[in-house]
Amino acid sequence: MKRRISILSFVFILIIQGYTQKKSLTEIKADKLFDGYSYLAAIEKYEQINNPSLEVLRKLAESYRFTNNSEQAEKYYLQVVSSDSSTARDIYWYAEMLMQNAKYDSADTWKGKYIAKLIDSESIDYEFKGYYKKLMVDKGIYKLKSLSINSPQQDFGVAYYGDKVVFASSRQDEIKAVTRKYNRNLLNFLDMYTADVTEGGELSNITHFQKDYNRKYHEGPAAFSSDGSFIVFTRNNYDETDPKGVRRLKLFTAYKKDTTWTEPKEVPFNSTDYSVGHPSLSEDGKTLYFSSDMPGGVGGVDIYRVNVLSDSTFGTPINLGKSVNSEYDEMFPFIHSSGLLFFSSDGWPGLGGLDVFYSKVTNDTYSGVKNLGVPINSRKDDFSFVLDKTMKKGYLSSNRPGGQGDDDLYYFDMLQPIEVFYAVNGHAKDKKGQILPQTKVTLKTEKDSVIAQQTVDSTGFYKFDIEKNVSYKLVGEKDEYFSYNEKVNTTSLSEQNSEIIQDVILEKDPGLSLYCLITNKETKQPLDSVKIRFTNKKTSRVENILTTNTGDFRRVLENNKLNDQIEYELKVEKAGYLAKTILYSKILSRPGQYNIHEDLDIALEKIEVGKDLAKMIDIKPIYFDLSKYNIRPDAAVELDKIVEVMNENPQMEIELGSHTDCRSSAAFNMKLSDQRAKASAKYVQERITKPERIFGKGYGETQLVNQCECEGSKVVPCTEEEHQLNRRTEFKIIKN
Repeated sequence: MKRRISILSFVFILIIQGYTQKKSLTEIKADKLFDGYSYLAAIEKYEQINNPSLEVLRKLAESYRFTNNSEQAEKYYLQVVSSDSSTARDIYWYAEMLMQNAKYDSADTWKGKYIAKLIDSESIDYEFKGYYKKLMVDKGIYKLKSLSINSPQQDFGVAYYGDKVVFASSRQDEIKAVTRKYNRNLLNFLDMYTADVTEGGELSNITHFQKDYNRKYHEGPAAFSSDGSFIVFTRNNYDETDPKGVRRLKLFTAYKKDTTWTEPKEVPFNSTDYSVGHPSLSEDGKTLYFSSDMPGGVGGVDIYRVNVLSDSTFGTPINLGKSVNSEYDEMFPFIHSSGLLFFSSDGWPGLGGLDVFYSKVTNDTYSGVKNLGVPINSRKDDFSFVLDKTMKKGYLSSNRPGGQGDDDLYYFDMLQPIEVFYAVNGHAKDKKGQILPQTKVTLKTEKDSVIAQQTVDSTGFYKFDIEKNVSYKLVGEKDEYFSYNEKVNTTSLSEQNSEIIQDVILEKDPGLSLYCLITNKETKQPLDSVKIRFTNKKTSRVENILTTNTGDFRRVLENNKLNDQIEYELKVEKAGYLAKTILYSKILSRPGQYNIHEDLDIALEKIEVGKDLAKMIDIKPIYFDLSKYNIRPDAAVELDKIVEVMNENPQMEIELGSHTDCRSSAAFNMKLSDQRAKASAKYVQERITKPERIFGKGYGETQLVNQCECEGSKVVPCTEEEHQLNRRTEFKIIKN
């Protein structure tokens, strides 16, 4: 049966509280039985209801789950999860029933749907998909066998007691005038028994443990101090019930004096409103671990620890937190002298039902959670795992198929050492070595799925459980700092070197940004509706920007640090203006904002008829060989700039005018300039759309810029540079 009832409560018949007109009398009776944990009787009533509501189907599914009938539970949970009104918990338990029925692939699918439901997503490829395959690989660590003393009833919860053991059982070992049945499973109530340990872990000479401790309701399981003189055990509250009539579980303690035990005494944190049970004592007797559903926990039933003080009083119970407890149930803790904490859970990824897990305890911190896998775990409930001091043998309780009764005892030999806990740990610091509290540190898979996450305290310390030869990423994040993102190399891990020390070092964000203002070149006013193709040349990331009436844009350099070199290409366009493509390269030598327009001429010039395009785009002089007009390679480079502009502005028309100086005859100069103009125009025509948009015309020496002293005239003597200004090529815009 499900162990949940052992920790939660024992319930007596409740009184019907009110009458709901919408429910039939059968449903009201069924609800009364359900609320009283009489699940078998409740099932009989619920099954009689025609056209059951979603709530009835859910209670039927839960009743079958609580009575360990996973096949019927699956049937009804399927009807529940098929409804649009189903909850994430409905999906979770349906997946769990599929696992208990060995339908692991389907369970995987539904676990993914459960995670997706939690985060309000359509679907998700969740981290532990297919995890069961790993757990089903027998690593040869344990050799397990069922004990011959198992009864058709419940037998579970072995505790070491000197050279003997004590366990809980509902076996009928004597004839009683009145035999009370537990209303949840209709089995006898639990008593505590002691037994001798024989060869192969078998038990013999089974007798009641301290018979006067076994009263009319549940007793057990128990835990003992290492010297056997102190007992902590679970018992029903005999004297009181909670407001709903529930008799909760309590913990009691007693001391052995000579050969007799003292009268049991309650621990101070017992309550009529919640249960405490499943005790386990540390080797030194100073810490008690137990399970409870007290308010303020992480899930339904959580594991707690409490200090046992020198005067036999107790401190304040402390929840072990999310490093051990899930939002579902954790119970049956067992603390071993090696510092390993074993417990059972149906919340951590497993094979179905309760699985046994363990965690390493170091200075009241818990390093990860590992599933023991097969054969310790099965698709049913596996719990109450205990290990002897030598770590070579122990006992387990389980209701797996093939047993003698409801819950059975199993003995195991440990053939190999338990798997080592590997960990990565370190501190969150800045580049100067100062601790950075409140840094969020995340352990991820190679594919960026989150495995675990911590926000470090004032010590800056983090720690994660990892596995050998698995690829991980370690990410650190804090406001005003750049993210840390590095791989964790696990290949060096060994039993002797089980920890990786890796500090998370974050660099302060200096607040780097780029700012650019686009203006009209003549008026200096900002330009709106400017299209900018902003390309990071290092990453090839492209962003398209459109300016507003302020004519500017700003971009934060989120991934850049001081002394980085950046390189961006800006292609700037606006209708009626000459487009520009510029390259902005800068070493970020200081924090703060960098103004692109201060380093580069990014102002746009309006395209107007009569302007010389050569001046607008800074065309270098086009040179020809002496007395020739063929296009030289250096001239082609400049003419290609004209080609680009005319292709970007398909409506533009150009007159290409070629001019000479006044040397040589006027006739010769006119002919040569015309040949050069037409040759240059032809080069452009061959490379643009609608070639007729450009034509060449020679002006010879008719439009001198400088009036120079030349042959046949005596005006002004000129320098060679002044003659060069006369030898020019103009690209006059005649239409736009």
